[in-house]
Amino acid sequence: MAELARVRIWAEALIRLHLDPQTWSFGFDHAKRRAGLCNYTERRITVSRYLAEKFDDDEIHQVLLHEVAHAMAGAAAGHGPRWKRIAAQIGYVGGRTHDGEIAHERAPWIGACPAGHAHYRFRRPTRAASCGRCARGFSDAHLIEWRKRPEL
Repeated sequence: MAELARVRIWAEALIRLHLDPQTWSFGFDHAKRRAGLCNYTERRITVSRYLAEKFDDDEIHQVLLHEVAHAMAGAAAGHGPRWKRIAAQIGYVGGRTHDGEIAHERAPWIGACPAGHAHYRFRRPTRAASCGRCARGFSDAHLIEWRKRPEL
């Protein structure tokens, strides 16, 4: 698990190395599903404090490289060829998006399908949902039963 103070040091070093530290800054945010964000308007790179605490050092370093590559490539680049080229040049080896673990321990809604697969929501579920691991499409036989976590 990465220490937040160390993550900040890495982020600020990458900004000094690849961007203008007079205009770009770093911070932590409270995202629970996405690992990082490059905000072009505020010229700020942020990382989820919850996920940074869960990820190991290599994973969080890759998140930082991913977001710095976005800042270098510009808003119009998206995850296209320009961004991919820049990301590879600065050492990024991951994919387009984070597909790892979410901060499920902070999700106030916990669901379970009849087979026992766990599901998490950060907002109150408003519609019936079925387990995607048990059935490809919606299935009444695989409905998720939701309950509110008492401690949140």
